[in-house]
Amino acid sequence: MEAAGPFRASEHQHARYNPLRADWVLVSAHRVKRPWQGQVEKPPPEDVPRWDPSNPLCPGARRANGQVNPPYESTFVFPNDFPALQPDAPEPGGGDHPLFRAAAARGVCKVMCFHPWSDLTLPLMSLAEIRAVVDKWVELAVELGAAYPWVQIFENKGAMMGCSNPHPHCQIWASSFLPNEAQLEERTQREYLGQHGVPMLLEYAEQEACRKERLVVENADWLVVVPYWATWPFQTLLLPRRHVCRLQDLREGERDSLASIMQRLLIKYDNLFEVSFPYSMGWHGAPTGPHLEEDCGHWQLHAHYYPPLLRSATVRKFMVGYEMLAQAQRDLTPEQAAERLRNLPEVHYKQRPKEAS
Repeated sequence: MEAAGPFRASEHQHARYNPLRADWVLVSAHRVKRPWQGQVEKPPPEDVPRWDPSNPLCPGARRANGQVNPPYESTFVFPNDFPALQPDAPEPGGGDHPLFRAAAARGVCKVMCFHPWSDLTLPLMSLAEIRAVVDKWVELAVELGAAYPWVQIFENKGAMMGCSNPHPHCQIWASSFLPNEAQLEERTQREYLGQHGVPMLLEYAEQEACRKERLVVENADWLVVVPYWATWPFQTLLLPRRHVCRLQDLREGERDSLASIMQRLLIKYDNLFEVSFPYSMGWHGAPTGPHLEEDCGHWQLHAHYYPPLLRSATVRKFMVGYEMLAQAQRDLTPEQAAERLRNLPEVHYKQRPKEAS
């Protein structure tokens, strides 16, 4: 059999290990050359009204439960009118067979509006407005984390990611249990610290800061990379440079620099295809509630960004077929994705000076 020549990550398929999830992703960079004949999405509308009385997230609008929002001028938090978790759900039966198990699932779900204007997204907000979002995240993490083991802050941006309201907002679900992803990251980070003597994501951030090939943006306190094991085309991981277990452990200056690096990343996302870039993002940190009294030094705070767009504003990556039945697969290498994001301007395409005609 003829030798295939030296390995090149940008040309030859290979598998990469994700130590945070203890699984593998298949990288098939040569497939990015294939013509696309699949589904084409509609770009998101650009004409979202600043205020719409029929939008339940707007100031002064009436929500589904009949309550009227206050005329808020900054962030606004309220209980989700259709919560997936409630604090007083009854205990399920124990089950009569090991294949039919159930367990209690209680909690609270909140919605947080970032800004009173519907036509703004985080990358178009001022640094002071983004800092107000960060402060409210910390406040909710403390408030809900006092009682619940897990507080999941997450944002679904864009209709493509299931966002039903064109208004800048996120959700916060606090649960009486550790969800699957939290349990997985709890185990892998604990094992890594035990084997290597350093928190996994602290060492990973140091390595990526030195290597730079997957670096997207950085500042004195934070860095954003397309992780070596990324699954989604332009997936990123936001990491602090020092050891931080939870959002509430951030210093004042780190909150400011977090607002700045989020703005820079999200401007690059929007500039990639000159569209309001859809994604799902979420914060992961050490468990709370009863775990606040435990040693959680194996944890490192981080945020995941999972955007679906692949080739343009209208072509997305679908997790189907092989991905659902075997393992995750990507076409663009993480290094190629990082280089594209890194080289994009940090002035939003909507805010660039208009060229003279």
